[in-house]
Amino acid sequence: MVIRAIVFDVGETLIDETRIWSRWADRLGVSRLTFMGVLGGMAALDRSHRDAFEVVRPGLDVRAEMAAWRREDPDGLRENFDGEDLYPDVRESLAELRKLGFQVIVAGNQPVQAYDALVAMELPVDAIYTSDGWGVSKPQPGFFARVAEAAGRVPGEILYVGDRLDNDVLPAGRAGMRTALLRRGPWGYLHADRPEAAGCDFVIDGLGELAGLLSPPS
Repeated sequence: MVIRAIVFDVGETLIDETRIWSRWADRLGVSRLTFMGVLGGMAALDRSHRDAFEVVRPGLDVRAEMAAWRREDPDGLRENFDGEDLYPDVRESLAELRKLGFQVIVAGNQPVQAYDALVAMELPVDAIYTSDGWGVSKPQPGFFARVAEAAGRVPGEILYVGDRLDNDVLPAGRAGMRTALLRRGPWGYLHADRPEAAGCDFVIDGLGELAGLLSPPS
């Protein structure tokens, strides 16, 4: 079946989260190397990134901390991102895929405010969706059902691109979609080294590779 739509995850696929995690390290009072090292440990252990907060600050109420941070720095980025956090290959790669005739969509696990941040970037995409906007998140099957519904395609015509096996490509594959695992970010590098990565249609080192791997839809 011909791939006609390409759907992209957000964090560590389009967005470099280095600045976000650096701000969190500063907020929690640990070195940036320490916090990012703990995040890498969570990735290696198949634990949630949320567990990194508990390791660094046992008993921390993350939601309460975020609310306090918002009150103290209402105009700052805090745990959010903006256009400066885009990976360098994003705009050119997405534009090239659209030029080739692919439908290009962004859909990832993100809070409501991420939608506005992504829209403000004026990316060359056909649509943007977030898990909070849909009320369902990866890796739940309902998320990928919403992806197919939003694209208006049968799953086999959709390529889902992400940096994680557990949240992105494996559940997308179970939903009947084609998959591309991106070796980017701690999860991407670790997961690409696992045997399960062989089940992906593609394992790529950058988004620019996709245009050369895919046949343009007729």
